[in-house]
Amino acid sequence: MTQYIPRFALRMAASQADRHAAQRLRHRVFVEEGGVRGGGESCPASGIEADRFDRFCDHLLLYDVLHGTEPIGTARLMDPEGAERAGGYATEEEFDLSRLRASGRRLMEVGRVCLLPEHRGSLAMHRLWQGLAALVEARRIDILIGLASLPGERPEAMREMLACLRRDRLAPETMRPLSRRPVPMDPEPDAPIDRRAAILAMPPLLKAYLRLGARVGEGGYHDPDFRCIDVCVVLEAEGIGERERAIYGGARPA
Repeated sequence: MTQYIPRFALRMAASQADRHAAQRLRHRVFVEEGGVRGGGESCPASGIEADRFDRFCDHLLLYDVLHGTEPIGTARLMDPEGAERAGGYATEEEFDLSRLRASGRRLMEVGRVCLLPEHRGSLAMHRLWQGLAALVEARRIDILIGLASLPGERPEAMREMLACLRRDRLAPETMRPLSRRPVPMDPEPDAPIDRRAAILAMPPLLKAYLRLGARVGEGGYHDPDFRCIDVCVVLEAEGIGERERAIYGGARPA
């Protein structure tokens, strides 16, 4: 009889050393690979990508049990209690969330999601979503929010992606985040777009959110530190585990 041994292990950071491991991974992916500056508390000499919100967040760590002791994936999570201690969600530096906050529903911010290149497109992302879904249930979260980044700083170069998002995935007005420094998403609403090409060109994380049913806020936001245009993602948390399993076809937990 063949014994099944899970490939990936998932746990929450429990120490400063664990948090530094997440920050080192983020430095590798965002700074070294992506060529961005990173957050305001980053330390290139130490290989750390960090900002002031890290200390108020939970850090989900994903390990490949067959290769080494350093994480191969991470996600940063801020629940309402963490946001209260931090003075707000990181997303609120770019987007006005007052409509969502007025709803009284419990929000969790998902950010700094990254995987090492060799694990992208594998079941690693599936495993991260499993951990996130479990935390959503445990903390009674109603809505997930976060930033999805479109690489590049020229909105005209991503015109069809932005237009596609606004035309097809704009959040309902009652829960719609508003960019604090709007980059127009669809300045020519009557212009034709190639939706298939636009979706194919979107970053994998954004496509994952959309497959789960995410909506987006009004306007993009230019982030010079990460050299990208951010859109604000809003995702109803109810049933996220079932939706995620349906997308991955009932894959065996990795």
